[in-house]
Amino acid sequence: MHERGSFVSPLLSGVFCQCRPEEYQGSDPGGGGGRTLGSTLAAATSLSEHRHDESCDAPHYCPVCGGPEQEHHRLKVLFQILDVNRDGGICVNDLTIGLKKLGVHRTEHELMKIVKAGDKDLDGQLDFEEFVHYLRDHEKKLRLVFKSLDKKNDGHIDSQEIMQSLRDLGVHISEEQAEKILKSMDKNGTMTIDWNEWRDYHLLHPADNIPEIILHWKHSTIFDVGESLMVPDEFTAEEKKTGMWWRHLVAGGGAGVVSRTCTAPLDRLKVLMQVHASHRNNMGFAGGFTHMIREGGLRSLWRGNGINVLKIAPETAIKFMAYEQIKRLIGSNQETLGILERLVAGSLAGAIAQSSIYPMEVIKTRLALGRTGQYSGITHCAKHIFKKEGLRAFYKGYIPNMLGIIPYAGIDLAVYETLKNWWLQRFATDSADPGVFVLLACGTMSSTCGQLASYPLALVRTRMQAQASQEGSPQMTMTGLFRHIVRTEGAIGLYRGLAPNFMKVIPAVSISYVVYENLKITLGVQSR
Repeated sequence: MHERGSFVSPLLSGVFCQCRPEEYQGSDPGGGGGRTLGSTLAAATSLSEHRHDESCDAPHYCPVCGGPEQEHHRLKVLFQILDVNRDGGICVNDLTIGLKKLGVHRTEHELMKIVKAGDKDLDGQLDFEEFVHYLRDHEKKLRLVFKSLDKKNDGHIDSQEIMQSLRDLGVHISEEQAEKILKSMDKNGTMTIDWNEWRDYHLLHPADNIPEIILHWKHSTIFDVGESLMVPDEFTAEEKKTGMWWRHLVAGGGAGVVSRTCTAPLDRLKVLMQVHASHRNNMGFAGGFTHMIREGGLRSLWRGNGINVLKIAPETAIKFMAYEQIKRLIGSNQETLGILERLVAGSLAGAIAQSSIYPMEVIKTRLALGRTGQYSGITHCAKHIFKKEGLRAFYKGYIPNMLGIIPYAGIDLAVYETLKNWWLQRFATDSADPGVFVLLACGTMSSTCGQLASYPLALVRTRMQAQASQEGSPQMTMTGLFRHIVRTEGAIGLYRGLAPNFMKVIPAVSISYVVYENLKITLGVQSR
């Protein structure tokens, strides 16, 4: 955290609103003789959020500032002050010069983060619309965090509340350390922080991913839908320092084992339909389950599940380690990454993890398609493949599998972040905690969209993995198989097995969430 000047240039003293409702009143000494930059920005960005005092019958109007209808004008004035070179956009250089004029000092890296967070059209600067959107969105997140820290709900944060909040994150600090944190933001010496002091200090700090929100919106760690292509979750510095991260991963892995085992019959049916279903053999739910039970009994419904749950541990560990290393390689020393950086780092980590355990994917497919008695177990299946087909057989379908990572991870992440931000903007008032139903709904919708986008590649991968196990079947390349499926079965052929795949999503997500929450308690992970 950086020290910064507290007062705005006197030249601006008559530009911005000098009055605020009681809940927005700051605690500047001297009764308002000086204006902090945060107060200035708040006057511009918060008027639309003003609450009516219970004793007032009419909205708040100010004869000086003109009330809420002047919000656009005040924001425009502030934008023009920061737009130093008058080109209609605020770049890093503009922010550096403009903020210094206002007595605020930020590092170049911090200013780059601010521009990057608000720059929707990726032109390297903030136009007026992007500037307004960034301030409003950022203040909304700051308000959520302030309210979650304000345990007593009295509009102030004291040292005890800071200590309690950090204890919830698994971090234990002394009262002296808590007071030191307070002093960095406390402008009037009361040893408490009100909303204005909190906002003033953080509004132009580029904390676009707030730990409080991150903690409540875990995604890939919680949900296991049988696919492992999600971008890894972000963990806060506190979780990494206290070892909570590995407890989360273990809980997620345990949840995946239970979830995959419970939905294994649907997963095996999906594989059978992907490989055997066609116009001539229109395998359905009833026919598929009947075939499996007649051929191998009830136990055969779980054929291939053993290797499917065994690969959870190595894949999760490799993906997490790779993700952390890639974050360092791309030059990010921030606690959390932006969406595009997360997609790049997550996709690369997923590719590394998938490459490491891909032979297990091939074995799983062969076991699921195998006849009763064909393989005595995982080891026997692996030996059989190696003896008959050689080492290359363990990487059949590798290319479509790698290509499927980007659409799956990208769409899943984009949909989840969109739904999360929509909920935070529309419904978050006192807490960033979405509740179980919202979390499950967002996770289910995003993973379903991700699977739908990557499904044709997943089907081609499965058929390539199965090619050598079918006597007399032609050995096709990825593009050749695509053309063959479309020519003989039509585009619908690329979506064989989609129904059982989607049917398992809701039970898989629900089961994994329930097991995850219970394992967290067992492992001593603090529940929010």
